Amino acid sequence: MFSCGPAVGVNSTPMTTLTLRPAQTSDVAGIRRLVQPYVDTGALIAKEAVDYFEAIQEFLVVEERDDAGDARLLGCGALHILWEDLGEVRTLAASEEARGRGIGRMLVEALIERARTIGVSRVFCLTFEVDFFRRMGFEVMTHQETLDPEVFAELLRSPDQGVAEFLDLARVKPNTLGNTRMIRALGAPEPR
Repeated sequence: MFSCGPAVGVNSTPMTTLTLRPAQTSDVAGIRRLVQPYVDTGALIAKEAVDYFEAIQEFLVVEERDDAGDARLLGCGALHILWEDLGEVRTLAASEEARGRGIGRMLVEALIERARTIGVSRVFCLTFEVDFFRRMGFEVMTHQETLDPEVFAELLRSPDQGVAEFLDLARVKPNTLGNTRMIRALGAPEPR
């Protein structure tokens, strides 16, 4: 868990505390609320509640807690492992009122650190937010990543949409039109 400390209000009194933490099953309804505006605009694909429960261990959330102890989710993001050296940042979302507060950056940095910790050396994303991910050290994938033919064949067997997106398979094109495939090598220096 990572606490960002109190946010200071106009009268310089602590009002809220931001906490980055692993998601819990009780967060699924809140995650779905965060994601829904992105689904409505077509930026994210709709998922059933069961999909979020099955992947809850992949998610981090940013929670805001006020002086009264009331908490609400401001952002979420997941790290999904695609292969031995490859992960995907997916389902990154922030509430409308939280945009511009560094919630996305906080989540992506934590997901990158999580990827490093488990041995992933490249992180992929499919996004409309190219400028944001560039600031986070990602680069546009201008070509197919070089993969060992055996690894490519194994990845083709996966039913996961993220794998199909990474491989740039034609079957995902209707769901991904307008998105940009981006990747970040984790050996690169941290952007600031």
